[in-house]
Amino acid sequence: MDYSDIASVSGKGGLFKIVKPTRSGVILESLDDKKQKLVASATQRISVLSDISIYTTDQEGSTPLAEVFKKIYQEFDNDLGVTSTSEPDELKAFIKHVIPEYDPQRVYVSDIKKVVNWYGALRENAPEILSAEDQEEKEDTKKD
Repeated sequence: MDYSDIASVSGKGGLFKIVKPTRSGVILESLDDKKQKLVASATQRISVLSDISIYTTDQEGSTPLAEVFKKIYQEFDNDLGVTSTSEPDELKAFIKHVIPEYDPQRVYVSDIKKVVNWYGALRENAPEILSAEDQEEKEDTKKD
């Protein structure tokens, strides 16, 4: 499983594994222990994690969510020090620590809360995604 297999659905909490497409949408399965299935129609807003980025002020203009999660995993692993209920200033300081060049004008506190929630969901229900990124990097450095 990788970031292109996981999606967020607007109006639904949590993350969903993409099971398979249908004629009118896609079949999703919740990542949590309940494993509830959901048929998301084409009218619902579905965002695949591999397509999501965080706005930055550098020349590139954004950082992919996969890179953000990779930095969080390498630096914090299980203990983020913040939760989605933390104070807005704490959340902003956290994202600034992870991505120093993040754009505070376009990245809202609600976005940071989603990053924290999604990281926790992935850490709990699909840790292989986070550790697979780390393993790939170690293998790349061995080849050099």
